[in-house]
Amino acid sequence: MDNKDAVRIQISILSKMEKKVLVWIAKRLPKFVNSDHLTGIGLIGAFIAGGGYALSNLGKEYIWLSSVGFIVNWFGDSLDGNLARVRNKQRPVYGFYVDHNTDAITALIICIGAGVSPFISFSVALLVLVGYFLLCIFTYINTYLNGTCKISYSGFGPTELRLVIILINSLLFILPSENPPVVIQGITLKFFDLFALVVALALMILYFYYFFAEKKKYEKTDPPRS
Repeated sequence: MDNKDAVRIQISILSKMEKKVLVWIAKRLPKFVNSDHLTGIGLIGAFIAGGGYALSNLGKEYIWLSSVGFIVNWFGDSLDGNLARVRNKQRPVYGFYVDHNTDAITALIICIGAGVSPFISFSVALLVLVGYFLLCIFTYINTYLNGTCKISYSGFGPTELRLVIILINSLLFILPSENPPVVIQGITLKFFDLFALVVALALMILYFYYFFAEKKKYEKTDPPRS
């Protein structure tokens, strides 16, 4: 199967309810709005989210701007493909190319913004980015090999990840900023680095778990020649 014919698989906690909401919105969008416009809105949301993190150096109230950015990003990123399907104007090759490249740029912008914020160390923000990119690479390799584009793992997809980050943003705002640093094995971390490390660790655990699970399947699909 060519990757342009890949079957999109999203089985997450909120996927059924989210799908109904997205289709409802897509059917009511003005005719002049197309999928490229929505992809652009999603990217704008990423800049808002990253900018909110960066501006939090001026005051932690800007962290709410970051949460708004995640909502804007969800609106654009989740609706672009749904709008194309509702209007029967799918462009599988172009859509796959633009959508996933935009996702990578989005993650880069947000993690850089978080890394320059006063809450999270830049190195820890990059660990989150690495974990996300590992799952992306895993997804794209599987899309090429077996024709399925799986974008949710263990009940978690992009929407659930955004909600977790918005929850963390709320904690950043509520909890006092003047927390003592945390020292682990001689490494000094900011207090809020612990939240980001949990996200990074979860992404990497998911990657390695599914990597070895799929490896077993491919060993049976492509056994060694005698």
